[in-house]
Amino acid sequence: MIQLHHCVSARSFRPLWTLEELGLEYQLLMLPFPPRVHARQFMELNPAGTIPAMRDGHTWMTESVAICQYLAARHADAGLAVDVDEPDFGAYLNWSAYGEATLTFPQTIVLRYSRFEPEPRKLPQAVEDYSRWFLARLKPLEAALQERSFLAANRFTVADVSVGYALMLAGFLGLDAQFPPRVRAYWEQLRQRDGFRRALQSQDEAAVAQGVPLTPAPLV
Repeated sequence: MIQLHHCVSARSFRPLWTLEELGLEYQLLMLPFPPRVHARQFMELNPAGTIPAMRDGHTWMTESVAICQYLAARHADAGLAVDVDEPDFGAYLNWSAYGEATLTFPQTIVLRYSRFEPEPRKLPQAVEDYSRWFLARLKPLEAALQERSFLAANRFTVADVSVGYALMLAGFLGLDAQFPPRVRAYWEQLRQRDGFRRALQSQDEAAVAQGVPLTPAPLV
């Protein structure tokens, strides 16, 4: 059975959401965030101390978007991947990477220096600058959604999971109030999906059962 190491609403939510969309069986192993501080034993499995981490038989993976692409490709009949022969294959890869590298990265700076660091180490200027960075990077997304409901192949794919998680994180940071109109409508559409709702329920139930706080702990 697939094992997924997960922290509440962290990047590992992407593969959890994908697993639920695919209807696959899995074991969800909850960790307090960040595990490198609050679950040091996890470093024996992943020396980087990052999540997600997924094991599927002999396969071990630690990158959230790559895990989603792996699962979608292994279960291609579900349509969450875009095949190399489809016209939107390039768009699928590009938006999948965009969700992590362009939209999630600046928010991790905001999260760290507004929420997780102790008061003397918080950096309001960095929080403001990287919030603006994130919001500016929504412009290509807003433009892409002018003529489509999903980002590739006219259907829900892993590209939407990747970008959707970045929008979910923005909601936790209060940046969703500044979403442009098409991005706002797109996010509302994604969060109504049964797979998304099941993933939220799965993580919350697993966190309670395994004694992991639903609110992330500070870094120190």
